[in-house]
Amino acid sequence: MAESPASPDGMALAAVDLVKTYSQGRGKPALRALDGLTFNAEAGTVFGLLGPNGAGKSTTVKILSTLSRADSGDAFVAGIDVRRHPGRVRSVIGFVAQKQVSDPMDTGIENLVLAGQLHGMSTGAAQSRAGELLERFALTSAARRQVKTYSGGMARKLDVAIGLMHRPEVLFLDEPTTGLDPEARAEMWAEIERMSREERMTVLLTTHYLEEADRLASRLAIVDAGRVVTEGTPEQLKSGLRGDAVVIELHEASAVPEVLAAIGRLDVLRDVAVDGRTVRARAEEGGAALPVVLGVLDADGLAVASATVSRPSLDDVYLAHTGHTFASAHASSTRAARDHDTANTDLEEVA
Repeated sequence: MAESPASPDGMALAAVDLVKTYSQGRGKPALRALDGLTFNAEAGTVFGLLGPNGAGKSTTVKILSTLSRADSGDAFVAGIDVRRHPGRVRSVIGFVAQKQVSDPMDTGIENLVLAGQLHGMSTGAAQSRAGELLERFALTSAARRQVKTYSGGMARKLDVAIGLMHRPEVLFLDEPTTGLDPEARAEMWAEIERMSREERMTVLLTTHYLEEADRLASRLAIVDAGRVVTEGTPEQLKSGLRGDAVVIELHEASAVPEVLAAIGRLDVLRDVAVDGRTVRARAEEGGAALPVVLGVLDADGLAVASATVSRPSLDDVYLAHTGHTFASAHASSTRAARDHDTANTDLEEVA
């Protein structure tokens, strides 16, 4: 019998060389959702998985939370081997999925009490805990209303409360603020920060919002095509890029070749990349480099729509490690998902 792999010491979460493929139907190659994904997360921290749709974030969460099984590799939650002891893992985790988990026809308190009972709590204990969470999330006044009457922000807060009913050691938040308005998103961010700070709960946060990852994650893994391409604190990742980001937006994408040729005659820019009609580069001193670049472009009769200089961002980090911007990767994955859904609908209609 194969010996059980060991969990990394002191880590609340560990993924080791996870591989996961999905069948796409007859005649199509299998989709490799995870391609050797590896990371560790310390206890009591917010660990972020940042990547566009289709990067493998949700697949990772499903494996760690026992909802799916990896083709190969190892996963540990609170030191427990996910493959060998899924029941033990479920007892120590809370899981907030992308889609609403509460029953819209039940009231807020009914949803919470049921969640507690499913985790083995007595009715009295579940009601007491539900009251605590309703107060924490400012939902007490709506406790006896059907969830279908809640706003999007209220329903999302209830979903998080459901995940916290049994006081889990590890909480999985899969895209927790998608679809929320700015005010509701800010409220959710504040609650996630509070949980980590006051309760020392380990939180695995998946997100495609750069600002969300930058603000909440004490440590961050950037995921692309099923692999972790870089990892560190947000500040470490940004400071690892020397100099400033220079972004030049052109009126027409057709001018890009001429602009690249003009820039190529200079030695003030490096790591030049193109995204549509936008040219991105890095410079040691962006403030000094930009006037030089604009002067050369103007002399060559090349019009510029806008030009900016900024300190490194997580988008710059993503670009440096993947060769494409976060926005373009997210847009491409969203189009692919939409095309996939359309194809499936067409097949269903034919069938």
